[in-house]
Amino acid sequence: MPPSPPVPHTLAAVGLSLGYDSRRIIDDLDLELPSGRITVIVGANASGKSTLLRGLARLLRPESGVVLLDGDDLFGLPGKRVATVVGLLPQHPVAPAGISVSDLVGRGRHPHQGWFGRWSGTDDAVVSAALAATDTLELSARRLEDLSGGQRQRVWIAMALAQDTDILLLDEPTTFLDVAHQLEVLDLLHERNRGEGTTIAMVLHDLNLAARYADHLVVLREGRILAQGDPRDVLTAAVVLDAFGLSARIIDDPVSGTPLIVPIGRFHDNHPRIS
Repeated sequence: MPPSPPVPHTLAAVGLSLGYDSRRIIDDLDLELPSGRITVIVGANASGKSTLLRGLARLLRPESGVVLLDGDDLFGLPGKRVATVVGLLPQHPVAPAGISVSDLVGRGRHPHQGWFGRWSGTDDAVVSAALAATDTLELSARRLEDLSGGQRQRVWIAMALAQDTDILLLDEPTTFLDVAHQLEVLDLLHERNRGEGTTIAMVLHDLNLAARYADHLVVLREGRILAQGDPRDVLTAAVVLDAFGLSARIIDDPVSGTPLIVPIGRFHDNHPRIS
């Protein structure tokens, strides 16, 4: 008989509260990332999106509640085990001065190396594939600081891919990217999800791209989940108004059939509306 497929990893928050300097940002939040699917987290500025992602990645210790990886308290697990399962691209990643693109992307392989940190042919192949997938292979010998903002962002995404984890958390992965590269990156993450079953959770600002790429959409408001589920069920005019203070019409995206948010604004409210 063929071997059974591996059981997918699970990542969940239960009663999670997070904050900084006695200021609570996330308050008593429950969330389970659907395994093998793409979750997109949206919300107004200061709604807690990045804070939630930091908590899920074990970068921020809960004030109360717990984050569970495969049912175990994330903070009670060995760091290396977590790093081989959960990968993270933070909102503002920092790299040592003078580091080359290939060295930075190679750092994504550290959790997978043994006690002696020996580099293998597998590491070479994974790094090369990550560079090729993000169209940064020709940049591999250049210093990160010499690249444009968009190029640097694609290199950071390559490093996240090189981690080769079953769960991947990305905070605004399309930052600094033009529209064409935004779509390329999101298509790449979609392919990674569908081809390898990688569980992906990411923060996006663009509601229409969030609706197009999310299997599961989470809308935050003031540190709590306002709505979650299929984008077609979640993105209503009422939810958009409540979460963002934005009056909008919701129509079908003519390309994907997913919800398309059309902002109204003060100076266009008297124009004929789309039925």
